[in-house]
Amino acid sequence: MDRRSFLRTSALGGSAAAATSLAAPAIAQGNRTLTMVTTWGRGLAGVHDAAQHVADSITAMSDGSLTVDLKAAGELVGAFEVFDAVTAGQADMYHGADYYFTGQHPGYQFFTAAPFGMTPQELVNWYYHGDGHALHDELGQIFGLKSFLAGNTGPQAGGWFSKEINSPDDFNGLKFRMPGLGGKALGKLGASVQNIPGSEVYQALASGAIDGTEWIGPWADEKAGFQEITKTYYTSGFHEPGAGLSVAVNRDVFESLSPAHQKIIEVASAEAHQWNLAQFMNNNGAALQRLQAGGVKTLEFPDSVWDAFGQAASDTLDEFMSDDLFANIRGSVVSSMKASSGWITKSEGAYRTQRDRVLG
Repeated sequence: MDRRSFLRTSALGGSAAAATSLAAPAIAQGNRTLTMVTTWGRGLAGVHDAAQHVADSITAMSDGSLTVDLKAAGELVGAFEVFDAVTAGQADMYHGADYYFTGQHPGYQFFTAAPFGMTPQELVNWYYHGDGHALHDELGQIFGLKSFLAGNTGPQAGGWFSKEINSPDDFNGLKFRMPGLGGKALGKLGASVQNIPGSEVYQALASGAIDGTEWIGPWADEKAGFQEITKTYYTSGFHEPGAGLSVAVNRDVFESLSPAHQKIIEVASAEAHQWNLAQFMNNNGAALQRLQAGGVKTLEFPDSVWDAFGQAASDTLDEFMSDDLFANIRGSVVSSMKASSGWITKSEGAYRTQRDRVLG
């Protein structure tokens, strides 16, 4: 039995088991409804918005012939159960951050953000004009998924801490929330890394279950209320310089759709990526000003910490190089990133430096 067959016939534990009635999309009077599960709590700023934007766009562009029933994390399955729910055919599609699923394959990290990886512009350059989309699809074929980029948080902050970080040693024993391979790299500095769904992070920080957390950036972090717990905020991080979000559709479901409906899902996902990135970047500046006015101390990590981040990130990624697909994805990312960065730095980077100098 191949993996896809096994996943379709395997029972999921917990709340996923309750979704078995969703094995096939609902069809009524020629219309079709797909159930989307997400890794986001309902109302989480930006990330839930991206999922809802995809769902609404699919319905609008299909003139209602294809609709999406969005279930936030915990409403049908848990945040980290969405991958299995869709691969097993118990839900039709998910919206989430693919780096939550590096346990299924470490290559998924690159379709959210790898430590010391791509900025948002570099990511879309690679995804749409390099190997990115094809490699995402190659991963998807292993698990019976058809995947698309469908959101982006922009550069993420270094996070909220109960104390200032003055050297790499300050991470030793620190209980910190950070998913993906960024979290694994932080663990190499001695941190006790926690992978907690977004909807549970505030309570974990408030209760002292964790000493710090990264989340997204000023706007989403302010909405989450972390400034009510600590005032120490590092505004630049190594772990997610441009975090992409994804839609993944059960491949059998996707292939059963008309070519027009397939294209609608693809286009709605791509449009949501740009819409969501603009949403975050538009709101972050004003939110940062409000946080600072409220007493939040914004800091940058010292060079010694950045150096430690870099070494830990490299060592972490190296651990997976025995996997041929991971190695292929990583090589493609690095090659594209270097090519994109060369021009961006000399054009936009130089311009920003001069604009800030001239205009103050």
